[in-house]
Amino acid sequence: MSPNRPGRLIASTSAAAAVLLGVGLGAVPAALADATTPVISEVYGGGGNSGADLRNDFVELGNPTDGAVSLDGWSVQYLPASPKPATRVQVTELGGEIGAGEHYLVRQAAGSGGSVELPDPDAVGGANMSASSGAVLLVHGTEPVTCRTAATCAEDGDVVDVVGYGDAVVHESAPAPRLSNTTSASRDADLTDTGDNAADLTAGAPTPVNTAGEAPGDGGGGDGPEDPVEPGDLRVHDVQGTTRTSPYAGRQVTGLPGVVTAVNAFGGAQGFWFQDTEGDGDPRTSEALFVFTGSTTPDVAVGDEVLAAGRVSEYRPSSGAQTITQLSQANWTVLSSGNAVPGSVLLDEDALPEAYAPEPGGDLSSLELEPQSYALDFWAAHEHMLVRVEDAPVVGATDDYHALWVTTKPGQNPTVNGGTRYGSYDQPNSGRVKIESLLDRARHPFPDANLGDTLAGVTEGPVYYSQYGGYLVRATTLGEHVPGGLERTGVRDSRRYEISIATYNVENLGGQDDQAKYDELAAGVVEYLNSPDIIGLEEIQDNTGPTDDGVVDADVTLDRLVAAIEARGGPSYEWRQISPQDKQDGGQPGGNIRNAFLFDPGHVRFVDREGGDATTAVEVVEGRRGAELSVSPGRISPRDEAWESSRKPLVGHFRVLNRDVYVVTNHFNSKGGDESLHGVNQPPNRTSEAQRHAQAELVGEFAEELLSVDPEANLVVMGDLNDFQFSRTLEILTVDGPLYNPMTDLPEEERYNYVYDGNSQALDHILVNQALAGRADYGIARLNSEFHDQVSDHDPQVLWLDTRRSTPPGRP
Repeated sequence: MSPNRPGRLIASTSAAAAVLLGVGLGAVPAALADATTPVISEVYGGGGNSGADLRNDFVELGNPTDGAVSLDGWSVQYLPASPKPATRVQVTELGGEIGAGEHYLVRQAAGSGGSVELPDPDAVGGANMSASSGAVLLVHGTEPVTCRTAATCAEDGDVVDVVGYGDAVVHESAPAPRLSNTTSASRDADLTDTGDNAADLTAGAPTPVNTAGEAPGDGGGGDGPEDPVEPGDLRVHDVQGTTRTSPYAGRQVTGLPGVVTAVNAFGGAQGFWFQDTEGDGDPRTSEALFVFTGSTTPDVAVGDEVLAAGRVSEYRPSSGAQTITQLSQANWTVLSSGNAVPGSVLLDEDALPEAYAPEPGGDLSSLELEPQSYALDFWAAHEHMLVRVEDAPVVGATDDYHALWVTTKPGQNPTVNGGTRYGSYDQPNSGRVKIESLLDRARHPFPDANLGDTLAGVTEGPVYYSQYGGYLVRATTLGEHVPGGLERTGVRDSRRYEISIATYNVENLGGQDDQAKYDELAAGVVEYLNSPDIIGLEEIQDNTGPTDDGVVDADVTLDRLVAAIEARGGPSYEWRQISPQDKQDGGQPGGNIRNAFLFDPGHVRFVDREGGDATTAVEVVEGRRGAELSVSPGRISPRDEAWESSRKPLVGHFRVLNRDVYVVTNHFNSKGGDESLHGVNQPPNRTSEAQRHAQAELVGEFAEELLSVDPEANLVVMGDLNDFQFSRTLEILTVDGPLYNPMTDLPEEERYNYVYDGNSQALDHILVNQALAGRADYGIARLNSEFHDQVSDHDPQVLWLDTRRSTPPGRP
């Protein structure tokens, strides 16, 4: 390599308001479409996705009026395609003005790919918009809208304009076309607004324009500074500053010296890391930066001494994530090559503080970093710097994206198999570290590691940040993978006087899935669960899986699973389920996931009562033998808003060993939309909890109703409750409600059935009424969550009910 080598990379009165005047959205007269306010002129949600040129999502406004309009106190708000009552609205506040005939550009979240910057935005938000379906609202105000449907948004007097696209339920008249990673929805040059998104907006290549009239490649998206030839007045630590965001964000800097420590030559977010060899001795300031070069591989090598220049930007991967300080529109000069890189920081057991993050009750960005007090501050203060772990135990198995988790604190809340247990909201486990690789996987395959394995020796690389897991190490050196010998373990056999009841989330099992998935699930049921009498299944998809074709039945899916179990040597199970209404129960679009029962007719009789369907509520009635169900199978309060876009509980009445058993299998609202443990807001806001709490209340009310008719009834409430044993959701059922959680009888190190971001945690539960508590035994089959080759991300569990006693000894 030659020294001094230059490098360079330049990368209306809307129809919504017309409804308020009593005019239907479907037939807004042209006169009413003569705008007196700005309108949403273009929306794009594919920024940074696969195949996209642009790095960011954006919303563009247009002003068809004759005069400038102040946008102070206005906002752009984003809703997903099918918002729920608890869905968090992503609000971007606006300011300044938009001139007559001009456009106004709102930059939203960036993806991991793309190579083209937007022109300088007029407002910046963090909304992570869907590339295909969603809704954007222009609002005269900054409070999040409460509307969740087209009709209620049209009635909201603060909503000035609405653009729904794809499958969005919030729209004007009909949604604009479904979009992609490379298409936006935009109005014509006249900003025509007839009150019909389908008619007014067309799909095409994104064309963002700001108030200065600049498009990508103009102005803010154009040339960077001249090639630096000598050090400037600033050093890297000056640019990084003592908080999470740079004091130079949005400004051009030049002449930053450092040595290249790593190069990312793969994917759409290519670039290189460089680190100052001197430093300022301040533990709050990082001495390294990332130079973003988009889809262009930078012409540098590790050990190059460089002088770098560019625009300082704060890249936020998604709404609620921390930002990454980096240089974009950058250029650099290589002064020499073959230099030693700065020494890496050892992440030993004492490096990361026990405390995870300060808790200001909101955004951390402006707080002075305290790297000796908080783990998240430690990471921010070492952003882009070289760090290393040595002989690191694996606490999260290799995933489909070639990443795994290790811990620097093996003694921090250990599990029975060497993982890290998530035991409370106050124990997020600060020693967890995500590892990805910058190495060419063709020459250096990423290890297929299970929990309990070790990366022996040194694993080293720069610190980066991802919306998926937070701070991580992008390894330039990977330690040797040493297997720990973890083996799958099943549960014990049932005894002749026991009823065995299992729950298993089979992770989007659809009728068109490969036979291999059915065979693996069948092996788990037969060989590790020992063919339970009753199985509650979650995430059973319809016969065509995620194909959105109106199909809702799941007979093909369930018949294939039953056949696979029988072929494996298991019983000839029968099944019961209720098909949902199309696209009303959430989950993977088109899949129509639901809960279902399998039962062994050689041991169990299902008590069928006709009349159960997607919208009919099951009720408890008094019968000859005690409590009976009005329909079986049935659903609990399926019309209640608590189940909007969520799976409804399935209730079944069984007879086993001359005992009546009532089983409720559940799949509560997911945690989607919650702020992450590593996010910019601390403590994180768990917005999805509200819906789960409402769901738990309804299930608890059903349990109370059943037990009021028969206090000694055999009641089992189980499934993927999507919450922890210490959560308010479980408290509603077990402390406020009449149920008991046998998981709490296990040793603490065994209380988990799911591993997420290196935390072993419990999302699935089997609960019983208090009368059964002393007669219930409980076990977890460890088949999936700790292994890189998993057929589901959940571990199944089994409950055994002892039928010999009717009254529990020593329990109320």
